[in-house]
Amino acid sequence: MYRWEIVQAVTEQRVFGIVRTAGPDEAVAAAQAVLDAGLKAVEVALTTPRALTAVARLTEQRPEALVGAGTVLDAAAARAAVEAGARFLVSPNLHPEVIRAGHRYGVPVFPGVSTPTEIVRALEEGADAVKIFPASAVSPSWLRDVRAALPQVPAIPTGGVTIDNAPEWIAAGAVACGMGSALTSGGAQAAGERVTALLAKLAVAR
Repeated sequence: MYRWEIVQAVTEQRVFGIVRTAGPDEAVAAAQAVLDAGLKAVEVALTTPRALTAVARLTEQRPEALVGAGTVLDAAAARAAVEAGARFLVSPNLHPEVIRAGHRYGVPVFPGVSTPTEIVRALEEGADAVKIFPASAVSPSWLRDVRAALPQVPAIPTGGVTIDNAPEWIAAGAVACGMGSALTSGGAQAAGERVTALLAKLAVAR
């Protein structure tokens, strides 16, 4: 898949899961739970010990899924994640080298931004979408106002997005939301039920 095709696939459902756990076994289990419930894309945060082991396992076990790596802070981590099988990269900050490294290997990158200035700089550096982080520090109305001036911004709010407010973010113009513990915690059954409920809400919000 080309970069733009991956972006389209990752954002198609308007949400992707974020897994951050105590180790690779737990990360794989949490990711499997939301994928089994119907999500197509999931990100494994590199703050998880041996996170790349989890990325590699998921890539092998679920070749149809879009498995990404999050908390990618530098070019070395970006390359390692791609070599492990990551199909997209997400950062909490804007580091041009991460974008360049991802693009060098055909992988889209969503850097973290929190101001209009950072958004514009990220677009200038070639970001495929921008991660609005932390979303809990702003609001859907803030994104709506930003997009009035920058309607071309493919925004992905992350950090504090919940099942209840995710539809508001989409209605404000977000292309997708990244959701962590609010979606993926609590075991397979609980996570699965939340995914089902969220996908139904987002279908109405489109």
